[in-house]
Amino acid sequence: MNSWPRSLAWSLALIATTGAMGTLFAKSPVPSTSKSATDSSPVTFNREIAPIIFHSCSSCHHPGEAGPFPLLTYSDVKKHARQISDVTQARTMPPWLPEPQELKFADELRLTNQQIDLIERWVAQGEVEGNPADLPPQPKFTQDWRLGTPDLILTAQKPLILPPEGTDTYWNFIFRLPIEQTRWMKAIEIHPGDKRYVHHANILVDRGASSRQREAEPGAGFGGMEIRIESQVFDPDSHLLFWKPGTVPYLEPDGMALRLDKGTDLILNTHMQPSGKPEVIQPSLGLYFTPQPATKFPMLLQLENDVKLDIPAGQKDFLVSDQFTLPVDVYLLAIYPHAHYLGKDIQASATLPDGSKKTLIHIPLWNLNWQAVYRYAEPVFLPKGTTVALRYVYDNSADNPLNPNHPPVRVKAGNRSSDEMCHLWLQVLPIHYDTAQGDPRMLLQEALARHNIEKDPADFEAHYNLAAMLQAANKLDDAMREYELALRLRPNDAAANNAMGAALLASGQPGKAVAYLSQALKTHADYFPAHYNLGNALAAQEDFAGATEQFRLALQFEPDDADAEANLGSALAEMGRFSEAKSHFEHALQLNPNHTLAKENLEELERATNK
Repeated sequence: MNSWPRSLAWSLALIATTGAMGTLFAKSPVPSTSKSATDSSPVTFNREIAPIIFHSCSSCHHPGEAGPFPLLTYSDVKKHARQISDVTQARTMPPWLPEPQELKFADELRLTNQQIDLIERWVAQGEVEGNPADLPPQPKFTQDWRLGTPDLILTAQKPLILPPEGTDTYWNFIFRLPIEQTRWMKAIEIHPGDKRYVHHANILVDRGASSRQREAEPGAGFGGMEIRIESQVFDPDSHLLFWKPGTVPYLEPDGMALRLDKGTDLILNTHMQPSGKPEVIQPSLGLYFTPQPATKFPMLLQLENDVKLDIPAGQKDFLVSDQFTLPVDVYLLAIYPHAHYLGKDIQASATLPDGSKKTLIHIPLWNLNWQAVYRYAEPVFLPKGTTVALRYVYDNSADNPLNPNHPPVRVKAGNRSSDEMCHLWLQVLPIHYDTAQGDPRMLLQEALARHNIEKDPADFEAHYNLAAMLQAANKLDDAMREYELALRLRPNDAAANNAMGAALLASGQPGKAVAYLSQALKTHADYFPAHYNLGNALAAQEDFAGATEQFRLALQFEPDDADAEANLGSALAEMGRFSEAKSHFEHALQLNPNHTLAKENLEELERATNK
């Protein structure tokens, strides 16, 4: 009986983060100003100032949110009138970093010059309250779930005790999804814990539960600013799931719900800042489902050039750039730039095939404390051949008030907040492609991997991801060359050794595959894919006893895997252990009633034994 070979070769090292404010295809209204904005009549709180405050300030400045004081009433605002005037003139509040540009963002918080002038005139005129009849309705806020009762609420199994002092704390809470079948998530609301101490948080989707291995004990979570999520299938990150103070839960457009499968974990990557005393942080997630499966499949593209980050102490204008040419037509839906405390001037642009240029985002005064995901008010069409570029300038001088080092020191790339990063995520939706040519996201991933290798031949993930794309296209010789290059960079990487073994197995070289799969298990003894593939490699060499052992070990780690059950049954049948084989075929069919191999082999076994 034949085994069921499965090539578990993928490990896409993409960082997923998500969802800021607004609705993708709708613009949020900006409050209008009355005639008095341009005449000499007195400015009043009720008529001119309240609409500005309620729209642009109150979402953060109300009880339960991160704002240090409420701004909901005339009395609230009058107490802080001069401060409000100062920070709005300086454009530090409300926190909206991008410069005005042709491509508009949804729910822009930037105040107009006219609105800033109104606030200054109101303060200068003595902060008049005005006619109560002019006061608009006070905004309503809830400490509960803004989108109503979620379909599923998850709470971190164990809280984190945030240290009272020290540097920023990055902690990853693992939320295990208690679902038995695939669900489609249209929205997620993040309650990150005490919002006074949580700076921002991102959600990563871990479909293989690989992050659990980093926990010291189940449910405790683990530290780290950026983490690598492995996947055993091509399933690139697609949605930006992001929270910062003032974030409004985001409903995905029709057809763009996020698929969540049984066994999937959600990882909440949380950035916290000490308060001077221990704080208990225990976040929760509210998930909202839809019965409508996804029909549109976006992808996150990451431009970066961390390899160029080596910033001398004192340098004020250290430039890092990167550019990538799109191999397919896409709509650009959202953008998320990221640097640390030395970032100063952040720009991203698109040069179209006709030579015209679009500014995608420009932040002339970067501030890590107010980073955000920015969604475009309308999708931005970028045709095939468009070159997307980033241009980041860093200031490592003593003049940079955000520089964490006094005096300045040399800074390189790294995951600590005192290190630096040069990252830009683009959420794109491929369009106008021929489905006969395959998934266009694979073309994007292959092109991005080749670009990253050209930029940095020592980029392990790029070699690995390119190999995975080539293997998917059945270009096994090319794939194995890339896996070999990846393994020269990280000889003991379990995922890469397993992938190389899977490629050798697929190319009919099970003997060579055994060495790589065995090495994967030396590094990662409980690695299900390597046990599974090693079982197939041994079975291909008619070592059915060895194959049986590996399939049993695989099932210790994935007891509900129908393929492993069916292959264990096949190996046992080859050894003449028909009764045991029958039970494993039956179990495989209990797990997956449509499992072809288990069904055919069970029927053959019953014919052979006349049962």
